[in-house]
Amino acid sequence: MGDFHRPHGPVMSSPQSTLKVVVGSLNPVKIGAVRNAIAPLFPGRLIECEGMHAPSGVPEQPMTAAETREGAINRMEYCRAHGAEADFYVALEGGVDVTADGPGTMGYVAIAGGDDVSVGCSAWLPLPPTVYEALVDGEELGPVMDRLFGTVNIKQQGGAIGLVTNGHVTRESAYTQTIMLAMAPFLHPELYGLVAAEDA
Repeated sequence: MGDFHRPHGPVMSSPQSTLKVVVGSLNPVKIGAVRNAIAPLFPGRLIECEGMHAPSGVPEQPMTAAETREGAINRMEYCRAHGAEADFYVALEGGVDVTADGPGTMGYVAIAGGDDVSVGCSAWLPLPPTVYEALVDGEELGPVMDRLFGTVNIKQQGGAIGLVTNGHVTRESAYTQTIMLAMAPFLHPELYGLVAAEDA
């Protein structure tokens, strides 16, 4: 991990070099979100995103925010341990929970760069009560939404977010914003006290 690049120094001084990112999923939506988030943060760099299967270690349908967060971290750690050498290891996990405002869905991202890790959470999407009840009964969100809207494999397209916002927000766009926000510590390591900043 010693070749981890930061925006201050190597990242800016070698604009044509390749920034390698391993994504803890083979889902094209997640890989696309990572690429869309990373590319504008490192203008001029060639972005290489490689997806890989990474087990979450949690149920296929996480039912709490804590479980969702754990799944993202587990996937990221698996990538870091088993993936190719990279500047960043990024993993995403979608899940549901219930708050005082009712049931909803969110996504967590875990990003490792060198010895540093940043974890972030997406915006909250309210879920119809009948959808949440189906999840409690053991179904997964994607298939439930497919059944309601007559779609096929929506989780690798716009997701539930795209369906209930009439396409104005998609799963990929929501994940893209979440990743960009979670990248803040890597963009300003000196402000966040990251290990990488100590070597600058």
